[in-house]
Amino acid sequence: MEVEIGKYILAVITTNASKIGGGAPIFTCETKEEMEFIAANLEAILDGIAHGLGEDLYVIVKH
Repeated sequence: MEVEIGKYILAVITTNASKIGGGAPIFTCETKEEMEFIAANLEAILDGIAHGLGEDLYVIVKH
């Protein structure tokens, strides 16, 4: 079975690491502004899409 990385969460960005776990890279930020900056940059670097899932959580996925 061939695994295609494009169908998985590529990164998680948060200001509250206590709610996060799993196998994707996790980026913990101090402020909401820093979290949005990191999410926007990772979106471009990873060629993915950033989705805000709450006030303190973004995920980068590739559709």
